Amino acid sequence: QIMKIADLLIHDNVSPNEQDQIKLEKYHNYAKKEFNLSIEESVLLVDETLLYLTLKNANDVDPLQNGDKFGAGFS
Repeated sequence: QIMKIADLLIHDNVSPNEQDQIKLEKYHNYAKKEFNLSIEESVLLVDETLLYLTLKNANDVDPLQNGDKFGAGFS
């Protein structure tokens, strides 16, 4: 699921740091429809996808040591 949404975000050239919920609504709706999720679950999935893309693009960053920089909720 994350990879499908990541591919869409990359194709549409959306920054992994995008926070505008209006811009992300397209991906929330896609996840809701494609994966039969509630809107809350789809928002969470898109947020997790953005985190995945941020970590994927980070150079030599250990998410366990620097997770707070990505809003991962752990340090």
